[in-house]
Amino acid sequence: MNELSLDPDRSTGYAMRGLQGALIDAIGREIVRGRYLPGDLMPKEAELTEQYHASRTSVREAMRVLAAKGLVDIRQKIGTRVRSQDLWNVFDTDILRWHSEIGLGESVMRDLVEVRQIMEPAAARLATGRAGIPDLKRIDDALAAMHAAEGDADAYAHADVSFHLAIYAATHNVLLRQFGNVVADFMYLTFTIQQQAADQELILEDVENHAAVYRAIDRGNGEAAAEAMLTVVLDGKSSLVQALSEESDRRRAQGTAG
Repeated sequence: MNELSLDPDRSTGYAMRGLQGALIDAIGREIVRGRYLPGDLMPKEAELTEQYHASRTSVREAMRVLAAKGLVDIRQKIGTRVRSQDLWNVFDTDILRWHSEIGLGESVMRDLVEVRQIMEPAAARLATGRAGIPDLKRIDDALAAMHAAEGDADAYAHADVSFHLAIYAATHNVLLRQFGNVVADFMYLTFTIQQQAADQELILEDVENHAAVYRAIDRGNGEAAAEAMLTVVLDGKSSLVQALSEESDRRRAQGTAG
């Protein structure tokens, strides 16, 4: 399974750098993995300092950051308790990465596609009536970048994300635009994985489907824009499911061979 490459400009998480970042990364991953279960009290500060070879100050800061991500709840005189998964900030890019690294990212990605299936056709329809010349240029530029990136999976995924962010921005709805920025890293990960199941013909078809969204918005046809965007999302969903299935089969085969 591909690991998520974080974009620091979009990340909702802590800057994961240096020893402090490594400590946050280690504890956060263990919580997501299930070593510390929801409802459990985390080990006391002294135990964590010994276990992770960190200072008390570093442990306190790590817990503060993990609390901001929704993973733990810090209470005076009670301690630090792991929160229910329903309360975790699922849009936090570090939490997504931890899920991906331990092989638990599939369900989150499938959920994201379902959310996009609801949101993006509506966003394309709304953008049709609101997009100005700068918005259309941004969408067209992203489409051109997709054309130019054919054969380069990473560049193509980034251009694809830019296209969808441009659609959200063209709605001129601050909440939709923010939603797009929040899920951008989710989209990058899923787009990268989708390409594992896509040959050159499917890539060309994908570009054309995106172009159909742009043309409909440019012509002011909201229903056509929504339908074209739904096609983009559903085709991507099919490629994602196929890629995940192939990855699962490969892992099973490796397990049998081992």
